[in-house]
Amino acid sequence: MSSAPILLEAVSVRLGERLALDDVSVRLDQQRIAVIGANGSGKSTFARLLGGLVAPTTGAVSVLGLDPSRQAKELRRAVGFVFSNPDAQIIMPTVAEDAAFSLRADKLPKAEAAARASAALEEFGLSELADRPAHDLSGGQKQLLALCGALIRRPALVIADEPTAYLDARNSRLIADHLLRDGKDQAGDRAHRLVLVTHDLALAARCDVAVLFDDGRLTAVGSPTEVIDRYEASLVC
Repeated sequence: MSSAPILLEAVSVRLGERLALDDVSVRLDQQRIAVIGANGSGKSTFARLLGGLVAPTTGAVSVLGLDPSRQAKELRRAVGFVFSNPDAQIIMPTVAEDAAFSLRADKLPKAEAAARASAALEEFGLSELADRPAHDLSGGQKQLLALCGALIRRPALVIADEPTAYLDARNSRLIADHLLRDGKDQAGDRAHRLVLVTHDLALAARCDVAVLFDDGRLTAVGSPTEVIDRYEASLVC
C-alpha cells in the first residue's frame, strides 16, 4: 500500500467562501515530497486533504491506494501527523506515557508496548527524560516527543506541516534528519514516505520532489532545485 502514488484528479476544496485549492491534478510517486509556497497559497489545505482532515469539494483523491473520504479509518491508521506546535499533540503527563499513548489503538500486549515505547524514546534521545513532565520540556524536546509519538506507530506516510517553524538550528536539524531518513528503521521496516510543508527552502531541497502552490493552484512540480528557483524568482519585485 505504501508504494501506491498520491493521486489528485481535478480536486478543488472550498472552505466557507474561500477556494483553498483550485482544480489540482497531480501524481506523486516519490518518497519525500516538499510542499512550498507563500502563506495562504494552499499548502496546508493540500496536506490536510491527503491526511483526510479536509474533504474535497470536487474531484478525486487517492493516498496510499485509499480514498480519504470513503476509507478515512484505514487512512488514519496509515498516516502520522506532525505540526508546528507540539503542545497540540502532547496529551499525557510524562514523556514515557505520551510516547506509549500513541500505541493504544494497536492493542499490543503491555510488555510489547512498553518495549516499543522504550526503543522509540532511545531513538529520539529522550530516554533520560522518560519520567519528566511532558509539558516542562524545551520546545525542541517537545517537538522530538511529538515526532516520536507520530513515528512510533510506524506509519506508511508522515505529513509534517511546518515542523521546524519555531525551532533553533540544532533542533531543526534533529527533526529534519528524523523526518528525511531513508532506508529502513530500527525495526527493519522501510522508512516512511513524507509530505513536508515548509518555508525552509534548504529543508525542501533535501526532498525528492517539490510542489509549488500559489493562490490555491498547483503551479509547479519537479526537482526541488528547479521548483525552488521558480518560487524564489516569483518573489522578486
